[in-house]
Amino acid sequence: MRNLLDNKGVNRIFLVIPCAGSGSRAGGNKAKQYQEIRGLPMIMHTLGALLEIEEIVHCLLVVSPKDQEIEHLLEKHIPHSKSFARLSVEKIGGETRSQSVLAGLKAIRHRGAQEDDWVLVHDAARCLVQSNWVQKLIDECRHDQVGGILAWPLSDTLKQSLGERIDQTLERQNKWLAQTPQMFKLGPLIQAIEAAPGFMTDESSAMEAQGFAPKLVQASALNIKVTYADDFLWADAWLAAKSLGGSNQT
Repeated sequence: MRNLLDNKGVNRIFLVIPCAGSGSRAGGNKAKQYQEIRGLPMIMHTLGALLEIEEIVHCLLVVSPKDQEIEHLLEKHIPHSKSFARLSVEKIGGETRSQSVLAGLKAIRHRGAQEDDWVLVHDAARCLVQSNWVQKLIDECRHDQVGGILAWPLSDTLKQSLGERIDQTLERQNKWLAQTPQMFKLGPLIQAIEAAPGFMTDESSAMEAQGFAPKLVQASALNIKVTYADDFLWADAWLAAKSLGGSNQT
């Protein structure tokens, strides 16, 4: 494997995007991260926002070994810019998100990242992410002992179900919706994921299981993970408004 990270440094920032899922809940005849929103595959909106951040040394996109679309998609849509020169793709994704993330982290380490370097892990389907939110995460966590995540405080009444019926109403105070990116040191994150049960759905929960208390960095309610068919309508409308200068969200 060619080493793309020849410049040694301390506490650099890398980005891993797991992009190996099928996205079956979104419907459609292709993986949701490749379905188009405003004329571009979803993943291109995600990459475009994150690669605006100059501090990110390199971005690794982790796709399925069976992926037959990514090369054509990037050849067709990728802009010729210095930002996208920092992007590489590895067909090393696993059956679960955590397997894909772990494979990506190890690949970044193999390419030259150090144990104390920072890694941002971001969901490919969070295509409404904005670079200023991610910059805020970096600024607030770069000197933290643990790291942290973007999140949004819960505002709706929270119900717990028993089948299709409400079992109870839960206290919403001090509850947050976890988002991505999530930012941790490479070495501790690899160790935490390797030790974590397979059902853990984000990096923070793996770190928490090791006794760490990640920092919560408030982002925006707009930072949704496009999951269901209706989410595409919302993402399309918001990106349309943004292109017209109608959004000043921070």
